[in-house]
Amino acid sequence: MSNVAVSWTGGKDSSLALYEAEMSGCRINCLLTFTPSQGGFLAHPLAFMRLQAQALGLPHRAVVVEEPFERGYENAIFSLKEERGIDALVTGDISEIAGHDSNWMVDRGARCGVDVLRPLWHRDRLELLNRLLSLRFKILFSCVKRPWFTEEWLGLELSRSSIERLCELSKITGLDICGEQGEYHTLVLDGPRFEKSINMPSYSKHTDGSVMYISPENPRLTDKAT
Repeated sequence: MSNVAVSWTGGKDSSLALYEAEMSGCRINCLLTFTPSQGGFLAHPLAFMRLQAQALGLPHRAVVVEEPFERGYENAIFSLKEERGIDALVTGDISEIAGHDSNWMVDRGARCGVDVLRPLWHRDRLELLNRLLSLRFKILFSCVKRPWFTEEWLGLELSRSSIERLCELSKITGLDICGEQGEYHTLVLDGPRFEKSINMPSYSKHTDGSVMYISPENPRLTDKAT
């Protein structure tokens, strides 16, 4: 595919999917974020995603979707196809989400005549996490949920040690070590595709029921270390 958009959340999966798609020969046209009509993202603040787009040197398009969501997503994809000439949409999906027999984005794209590319689809979870480390992505846990996690995970960096802890938790609780069922979310501060790094000097911690998350404070772009 020569002209693709990336479904962007700001987390590890969409970041790795962007990288893998580009390495396979895709030309990345823009980042696309589907946003709710009310409220925002606890795990992935929209302002932070805009900063990531600047760090990546890519246009970022945020589109509000309303009910019925099937139509809202399809309208957004079709508009992007018409306006920017995309022929495919890249997602960071790894597997089917519990309760769904088919892939949501594949179904939406098919209705718009847009292929959906899934570079991470059905790949080994541990292999994906290790690949993120080998490529030197800098990733923080931005949102974690009980009963799998405690507050200490908030702001923790993805590392060999934290991956080992995820694997242990998986043995005990059945946790998906990539958080594919929504057990946790991440924010990416740097990676091989980034033209700038994101410095986040501080953040605040919040709790909303079983959900714990961070709010970045004064994140800014910095030159990458040579």
